[in-house]
Amino acid sequence: MIQAIAVDDEPLALKIIEKFCSQSGQIDLVRSFTQTNEARHFLDENKIDLLFLDINMPSISGIDFYKKIQQHPLLIFTTAYSEFAIEGFNLSAVDYLLKPFTFKRFSQAVEKVINQSALLNKNLSGNSNLFITVRADYSLIKVFLKDILFIESLDNYIKIHLENQKPVLARMPIKTISELLPKKIFIRTHRSYIVPMERISIIRNKTIFISGQELPVGSSYEKDLMERYAKGNLGSPQQ
Repeated sequence: MIQAIAVDDEPLALKIIEKFCSQSGQIDLVRSFTQTNEARHFLDENKIDLLFLDINMPSISGIDFYKKIQQHPLLIFTTAYSEFAIEGFNLSAVDYLLKPFTFKRFSQAVEKVINQSALLNKNLSGNSNLFITVRADYSLIKVFLKDILFIESLDNYIKIHLENQKPVLARMPIKTISELLPKKIFIRTHRSYIVPMERISIIRNKTIFISGQELPVGSSYEKDLMERYAKGNLGSPQQ
């Protein structure tokens, strides 16, 4: 079961989501909130898989709310205003439900969540086709893990450097992409960098060498990196 919460300033809208979650048999709606401050306190103390989030709320927009919370679960925006769709997808929302939505449309969104959740949790061994999807240039782009050289943080954006391909620039915090990537393969080496372990050719003087590029190693990440590297715990998206 997918553990979820819903945040919407309209009680009726929450009742519809509660009803549809119950009908789906696949979503456990743990809590519903009309107040964003209460939802934020809950998220500070509880991990969830999915967030149903209204955009147009009086105290804070759903978009700003999502940017401020610490954890970033899979996200489905629910709103009556279609003009927010592009900005919603820029936050890598799984789907965007335009009110009033039917149970059929709700089920389609849930299916996307289940597929993405399964992808994140599947066994990596022997799968060379593992990928993530990111929003960039108003498109949904498939990025194969085996092609990633490293990921660089640029404030509110990330730049995914790829082998023999143009880099992908997506509006997403590095913390969010870190949660999507399998820990068996990738490691955070700096507040601004994530790298695939198997791509590291040399580590020298707090510097990583990957395909001719030199990347810094942050002091708080050095111990974990050296322990994994020494043990040969490299993982591989190409195995």
